[in-house]
Amino acid sequence: MGIWSKKSLAVLQAEASAEGHGTLKRALGALNLTTLGIGAIIGAGIFVLTGTAAAQYAGPGVVWSFVIAGVGCLFAGLCYAEFASMIPIAGSAYTYGYATLGEFIAWIIGWDLILEYLFGASTVAVGWSGYFVAFLGELGINLPSQWVNAPYAVQGTHTLVPTGAILNLPAMILVGLMTTLLVVGIKESANFNNVIVVVKVMIVLLVIAFGFAAVNSANWHPFIPPNTTGEFGHFGWSGVLRAAGVVFFAYIGFDAVSTAAQEAKNPQRDMPIGILGSLVICTVLYILMALVMTGLAHYTELNVPHPVFVAIEKAGPALGWLRVLVNIGAIAGLASVVLVMLMGQPRIFFAMSRDGLLPAVFGKVHPRFQTPYVTTILTGAVAAIVAGLFPIGLLGELVSIGTLLAFVIVCGGVIALRVQRPDIARPFRTPLVPLVPILGIIVCVAMMAGLPHDTWVRLIVWMVIGLVIYFLYGKRNSRIGRGEQPVVTGD
Repeated sequence: MGIWSKKSLAVLQAEASAEGHGTLKRALGALNLTTLGIGAIIGAGIFVLTGTAAAQYAGPGVVWSFVIAGVGCLFAGLCYAEFASMIPIAGSAYTYGYATLGEFIAWIIGWDLILEYLFGASTVAVGWSGYFVAFLGELGINLPSQWVNAPYAVQGTHTLVPTGAILNLPAMILVGLMTTLLVVGIKESANFNNVIVVVKVMIVLLVIAFGFAAVNSANWHPFIPPNTTGEFGHFGWSGVLRAAGVVFFAYIGFDAVSTAAQEAKNPQRDMPIGILGSLVICTVLYILMALVMTGLAHYTELNVPHPVFVAIEKAGPALGWLRVLVNIGAIAGLASVVLVMLMGQPRIFFAMSRDGLLPAVFGKVHPRFQTPYVTTILTGAVAAIVAGLFPIGLLGELVSIGTLLAFVIVCGGVIALRVQRPDIARPFRTPLVPLVPILGIIVCVAMMAGLPHDTWVRLIVWMVIGLVIYFLYGKRNSRIGRGEQPVVTGD
């Protein structure tokens, strides 16, 4: 048994059906899973990235950028749905890779997903802090700047320079609160997320409904501004494509639904509903919101940290009452993204520990709450430190490239398993295989290719660190590699 060892589907299904001490609590239905996906997706995309992408790359054509990124995610989502219904167990793409492509690829995915969930949570927490501090400022409460900013900023592409600040304390407090909630229980976390999702979706719908009535259609002309510089990615259709890679960050999180598969009541039915339902709902909302924002304000005015707020201001006093609601929606929306990101990472660690690739302590489940509390606390502690020390721009692109790589591997895994095990029962089947997975791979690789060179360098460095850990610890302690069965129940 070597690095290409695969985990038996029979073993995976036994783990999925196990109950009792040392297992995760099945408490989530289709509605919970769908709102988890919406909670993870609606956040930075609507409240920050839409304006940035429109102003810098695509103009009102950012609507097409959301369509392109959404289609790429839909291809990947269809592949995720097949795996999640067939292998309803914690671990997401890591587990799917273990079953189809072998242990080595599974480790790469697991290490890669740390970028998405752990650092993604930190990144969004910093964005939340900015909105929260601005909201307090409007209420006349001004917090000391040295306690609400990162002590380091990025100069150029990779040089960290001190800012004079001490810590981004609000970001750290948010991560701590979300971590505590996740330790207490998945059902409690899901219920809290449900409330936040209802609030932010209602606010988004209010902005869309009342914003369309105040749109100045002249702001939509030209819908795709011409490329005047001759450079790829600066408006024109190349700008639309470049913006698609940027707004892809807005979709990160729908795959977090798959990490909760082992806590779903009826995963074979509910997992595809949660993954695809949340993705379709959010794509529609993104497109409508992009139309409203670029219709209310000229796209050149949206390159700000709070573009929705600016767009509403441009509509005049008629929509003034929406300004406070937008801030509340942004604060609630970004908080729920942090919650779901922090939920995903411990479950990846949980699955890797049960396979022996990480120490056994990473697989401990709280005897009362039935949550992976050790890894939840560890994830929260690291995410809080990162959020407190580093600026938002440092890790955003790295999170995107890590997620895109995971999507590529999942799409490839569907093709591989259809060839290797066509007889396996598939409660949900990805349509038009291999066309859909191949299209998913092409779109995701294209978006990866459009990311800056420095992002690729950081990804390679991160992967090298992961490979060192795998060969020094994971490979030696792998249960499959030693001919043992992975842990199914108990600590």
